[in-house]
Amino acid sequence: MTETIKYYNKNALNFITSTQQVEFHEIQRKFTEILPNGAAILDFGCGSGRDAKYFLSQGYQVDAADGSEEMCRLAGEYLKAPVRQMLFQELSAEHVYDGIWACSSILHLPYGELKDVFFKMSRALKEKGIVYTSFKYGTFEGERNGRYFTDMTEEKMEKLLQETSVFHEEEQWISSDVRPGRGDEKWLNIILRKN
Repeated sequence: MTETIKYYNKNALNFITSTQQVEFHEIQRKFTEILPNGAAILDFGCGSGRDAKYFLSQGYQVDAADGSEEMCRLAGEYLKAPVRQMLFQELSAEHVYDGIWACSSILHLPYGELKDVFFKMSRALKEKGIVYTSFKYGTFEGERNGRYFTDMTEEKMEKLLQETSVFHEEEQWISSDVRPGRGDEKWLNIILRKN
């Protein structure tokens, strides 16, 4: 994980430039439609702050957190609000959030650590809370372009859900990357609800 954090500290500005203005409203709305009004959301691995900014603009209470110090600094400037520096494994909240938004973030964890973070996310959610998360589609796990990735298929997600037993799947779909020139990259999107 430390190599991934180093990558984001070093490349924060480039990453933000390529993601901050990306149109993502369709998936953001899919998530917020199943949340109560004014819900408490954790943007878990907030990156550029793009999604946190949207949720704030829609009247939600948002905690934004990221593992990269530089990303937290830049996202905080963009949001004009503090962004907490926190590794996924450090999540310790209990029954605080209605929803956790983990958009292309927890995919940087090894499969074994994903299990532990699923338990932590479940604890952090209120009763029947929801999670949106997305992974690159496939079976690869390991280092790619300076970062660690665990790719996901429907079968692998099913196995993870069975092994952890804290969430059930509400919806799952495959989408293309929304960044310019990346349309051939596929993503597995999942909405989970706390058991």
